[in-house]
Amino acid sequence: MAIHFFSEEIPFQLKQKNNRKKWLKEIAQGEKFIIQDLNYIFCSDEYLHQINVEYLDHDTYTDIITFDNSEEENELEGDIFISIDRVKENASKHGASIEEELSRVISHGLYHLIGYKDKKKSEAELMRSKEEFAINLYKNY
Repeated sequence: MAIHFFSEEIPFQLKQKNNRKKWLKEIAQGEKFIIQDLNYIFCSDEYLHQINVEYLDHDTYTDIITFDNSEEENELEGDIFISIDRVKENASKHGASIEEELSRVISHGLYHLIGYKDKKKSEAELMRSKEEFAINLYKNY
């Protein structure tokens, strides 16, 4: 199991990396998945916007983009890009702490790799409940 945290074009250091790794592993195990290789890349709005345009042909800002590199069933491999600018703005907009919003987005990417979607209303509601579960779980670390 390898979980890595990187930053691109911004000075960002994730706090409590080991606790985050244990937390992510527990979420995955609860869903009957094993994390093989997971990369979280924290970046700026502009960096993520460029990825969105280049790889997904979407000319919009977003808080997260997840690339699934998994090859085996129930084994997770992927790259998850997170805009720290969006995390801060969304935390302020929703009255959440930056740490809580960061937990929401980090878990959101993992849940996408597991197979959860969020395009339809019912899918988005299920995704929100999964995120809330993950946020509350992280409070135990």
